[in-house]
Amino acid sequence: MGLTTAAATEIAKCAINDTPTYINASNAYLGVGDSTTAFSAAQTDLQASTNKVRIGMDAAYPSRSGAAVTFRSTFSTSQANFAWQEWGTFNAAASGVMWQRKVESLGTKTNTQAWQLTVTLTFAAA
Repeated sequence: MGLTTAAATEIAKCAINDTPTYINASNAYLGVGDSTTAFSAAQTDLQASTNKVRIGMDAAYPSRSGAAVTFRSTFSTSQANFAWQEWGTFNAAASGVMWQRKVESLGTKTNTQAWQLTVTLTFAAA
């Protein structure tokens, strides 16, 4: 899982309160798509051309414990019914900043299933 260049800029904006768009309960989203394109820090969205969906947070998310932030979204039976090959965290329902993206096969969701995606981002000092 990689942090994007846009996310690094957003973190710098947060540090000095330079009009960042915070990832909070109002504007945090998890997205899934079906692209297997390798991660690049320059990417600004999931790489799937059509099969990609962003869903807002479940109640009480995102949450923080120390330097770890946990996000959780539930994708209903009518949402994201395709092979989940990539996922990412976002600060907007569309456009906005993709904070990170991971290329990983999570299986194929069908319209008879609701899936819950939980992601924990841990910020660590070097």
